[in-house]
Amino acid sequence: MKTQIDHLVVVAQTLELGVQWCEATMGITPGPGGDHAQYGTHNRLFKIATPANPLAYLEIIAIDPAAKRPANAPTRRWFDMDDAALQAAVAIEPRLVHFVVNTSDIQAARAALKAQGIDRGPAVQASRHSRRGLLQWQITVREDGQRLFDGALPSLIQWGKPDAAEPLRLHPRNSLPRSGVTLQSIAITHPTAVKLQAAFDAIGLTGITVETGPANITATLNTPKGVVELHSQGI
Repeated sequence: MKTQIDHLVVVAQTLELGVQWCEATMGITPGPGGDHAQYGTHNRLFKIATPANPLAYLEIIAIDPAAKRPANAPTRRWFDMDDAALQAAVAIEPRLVHFVVNTSDIQAARAALKAQGIDRGPAVQASRHSRRGLLQWQITVREDGQRLFDGALPSLIQWGKPDAAEPLRLHPRNSLPRSGVTLQSIAITHPTAVKLQAAFDAIGLTGITVETGPANITATLNTPKGVVELHSQGI
C-alpha cells in the first residue's frame, strides 16, 4: 500500500472570500477548480508539490449557493461543512480544516483503519469536469460527514477508475501550473496522538509529525510572502 499527501483542505464561507484570503495570505491567485453536484460545493486549486510530496495541492472549498443537488444527494456534506462550529469559524476567516491522502488501494486502507477500530466511511465515487477531461476518483466520506480526530485523520482518495491502467493520468497536479507556493511540512498535535499515529502507520503514511497536545493541524508553506503557517486550531 502506497500512501502520500494528496491535498490540503481549506474551507471558506464563500469561494470569493477564499480567493481574497489566498491572495492576501500567500500572494497568489488560486487556479480554477470545479463543482461537486452531489455535495453542493465548489472549489479553487493551486499546486504546492515538492519532490517529497509530488502530488500535493491546496483546495479552497465552499458551499455553492447556486448548486442544485440531486434528489439522491447525501444528507450531510463532506469535510464537516454542515457543522455549526466549523461554519462559525470559517465565517471569520477561511481555515485549514483537513487533509486528504492518496492511496494505491483505498479498500485496503479502509480495512487497515477498521482494524484499528476506525470507520473512515465508504469509498464514494465522485467526478467533475476539468479542462483536461473528466476527473474521476473514489474518496472516503462518512454518512455523517465527519472528518474524525478534529480533522487530523485524513480522508482517503484514489484517483481514476478502479481498474484504470494509469490512475494518476488525470490527477489535478497535471493541469495545475507551478504556483510559487510549496508545502514544507505538516505537523499534528492531538490529545489521542498515540491512536492517531497508529492509524497513520496502518495506512503507510509517513513524514508527518504527530505529538500529544491540543487538537491542531499545522501546514507550513513557502510562499511569495515568505513562510506561512496554516492552523486548524481544533476546528
